Amino acid sequence: MKNKSLKYLAGILVATIVVSSCAKKLDLFPVNDLTPEKTFSTAAGYKSVLAKIYGTLAITGNSGPAGNPDISGGLDEGSQVAFIRMLFNCQELPTDEAVVAWNDQTIKDFHNLKFTSADPFLKGIYARPIYNITLINEYIRESTDAKLAERGIGGTEAADIKNSVAEVRFLRAYNYWVMMDLFGKSTFITEDDLIGTALPKEISRADLFLYIEKELKAIDGLLAPVKTIEYGRVDQGAAWALLARIYLNAGTYTGTARYTDAVTYSKKVIGAPYTLYTGYPKVFMADNDKAKDEFMFAVNCDGLRTQAFGNTTFFVHAACGDEGTEYGVGGGWYGYRSTSAFVSLFPDPTGGTDKRAMFTTSKYGTSPAQLTITDISNFDQGPHVKKYVNLRSDGAPASDGTKTFADVDFPAFRLSEMYLIYAEAVLRGGTGGDAATALGYINNIRTRAYGNASGNITAGQLNLQFILDERGRELYWEGHRRTDLIRYGLLTTGTYLWPWKGGVSSGTAVDSKYNLFPIPASNIVANPNLTQNTGY
Repeated sequence: MKNKSLKYLAGILVATIVVSSCAKKLDLFPVNDLTPEKTFSTAAGYKSVLAKIYGTLAITGNSGPAGNPDISGGLDEGSQVAFIRMLFNCQELPTDEAVVAWNDQTIKDFHNLKFTSADPFLKGIYARPIYNITLINEYIRESTDAKLAERGIGGTEAADIKNSVAEVRFLRAYNYWVMMDLFGKSTFITEDDLIGTALPKEISRADLFLYIEKELKAIDGLLAPVKTIEYGRVDQGAAWALLARIYLNAGTYTGTARYTDAVTYSKKVIGAPYTLYTGYPKVFMADNDKAKDEFMFAVNCDGLRTQAFGNTTFFVHAACGDEGTEYGVGGGWYGYRSTSAFVSLFPDPTGGTDKRAMFTTSKYGTSPAQLTITDISNFDQGPHVKKYVNLRSDGAPASDGTKTFADVDFPAFRLSEMYLIYAEAVLRGGTGGDAATALGYINNIRTRAYGNASGNITAGQLNLQFILDERGRELYWEGHRRTDLIRYGLLTTGTYLWPWKGGVSSGTAVDSKYNLFPIPASNIVANPNLTQNTGY
């Protein structure tokens, strides 16, 4: 069983906090039922709220997998309230990396690139980050010197609370990054916006970019140095990694490229004490906390303490059919698989050479016939992904004896992404780096993937298309593909087609408006300060 103090707190102490969702009233007001006199009366109470803030990325409420969700409003707790699952649906389902067999409400509209402002899944993913941010704002308001002194909290306890403010500011920036990337604008609230006093304002994509950038730079010297804080909490490396990510995509977000900055911040991460973990498949197993030196930040998931159907438990079950034993769970959900276009990125899809090609299972093979999807609703058709498995690499059992909930931590930022950002930014003209170093970083990734240097490439093979394909091979099902395809101008255009893109078996171009998700209509009705994205 994993011994992670933050994970333990997220599962145990947050049960003492009474929280009501801002999303229950959608965008009318950011509200909650945190009672400062009780919740923040002791240092332990502060840590409970801190654990809850971290926990919002892994759990859906304070009562385990179901029964008391943070966000209601007619949404399904398992599929429409969970941060990781909804981020996956938005970042992977519209692309070549994932397709779903289920007929749950509008879920097929994601791969078909036909979503609308009435979509209930989008209502959930819009509400979740704003809910998370509301909790963070309250924590910051209650962590001033005056508040701590008023409650008689001093010494190292007060210092720990003050230090944690930088962490929650990072998490606020991370949640706002999700809004910026998916919706292009956001409801905007900070600690200066008191609860229930006024309708929240809207912030544009360009202004939100500047806000995130400013916040991350402001907390740089306040966060713990790299690898000096308990696993599962953020330090300077996480802030550098998020900066590198937004700089790589700055052209999309603001219209102005920032590739030199992407080089700068990816170099800062790479120069810190991070290393690739030995064995790519182990990075996604039940004891992947052993790969912590590869992670800038991982969302802690635990089969006993963070039970939810929308964290990595979803990854394992949804990709699994009859072969539950191979995935370390009691049974599959017969839901998600990939497409033949994505599998074609691997010269050998069996995983015999590149170990990242994790598609073959005892029942579903990788023959051309198996890879073809003629019926989206038939889970047996198409390549099955076996990337996340609830089995420990050391052979010990996972923590949940019922084989229902997963121990696999979700890698929000890891070293391979930084290598790939550096290489792409250099190839796109960013200064401060060089092609030879970029090649070395890419070959570091490929040496780990192949187990030797047989997969290494030459300088002549390193180009932007190769980087995009390598990002697919290395980072698939980690929440990057939609953003990548948009950056390359491929998500909605006819330049690159994959099976069932746009709802057509051979794939088709779609309206460019689908590069952004629509603002949920219910939020706009509730808050006239919000505006709809063009075309919806």
